Amino acid sequence: MPPPERRLSTADERRETVLRTALGTFGAKGYYGTTTGEVAKAAGISQAYVYRLFPDKEALFLAVVERCFARIRESLGDGVAEARGSDPDAVLHAMGEVYARLIAEEDALLRVQMHAQCAAISEPAVRAVLQRGYARTVEYVRGVSGADERRVQEFFARGMLCHLVVAVDAGEVDAPWARTLSAGIRHY
Repeated sequence: MPPPERRLSTADERRETVLRTALGTFGAKGYYGTTTGEVAKAAGISQAYVYRLFPDKEALFLAVVERCFARIRESLGDGVAEARGSDPDAVLHAMGEVYARLIAEEDALLRVQMHAQCAAISEPAVRAVLQRGYARTVEYVRGVSGADERRVQEFFARGMLCHLVVAVDAGEVDAPWARTLSAGIRHY
């Protein structure tokens, strides 16, 4: 029997592999702490090939952040489908539940979001990607939920509080400050 034919990956397949790998790498060490060499090694390709796919580290990081927003949007859509009713509170609650599961199951996604927010302070390109991503996400949440400005703002504020509760593991700390921050916050 002849050996199986070797199939080479296309550039698109390699790009997907690099993006998946970079999500974990940037999630672990952030924008400033991660090198393209580390991403290449984790993806099992050469650093030169990473540069064939992405012109520089910034472009790679921006693509990862955009991927995070796409994954969040997909998750929020799942929440809309799971909502028990169409009133704004039901839709927002369902989206919040699926988002809480998402950041628990795909923790690199949460870490990349937090690293991107920190990098945005001094990196204009990262700031611009975050602005576009949040603009699309806020408009999506507003549109599918029918919620007013205050409720949409509260939805996002609660999401940011979820990030903090998870980051400092407040649910596991038996202290007044931790109970205050994590009261009513579901994390998986």
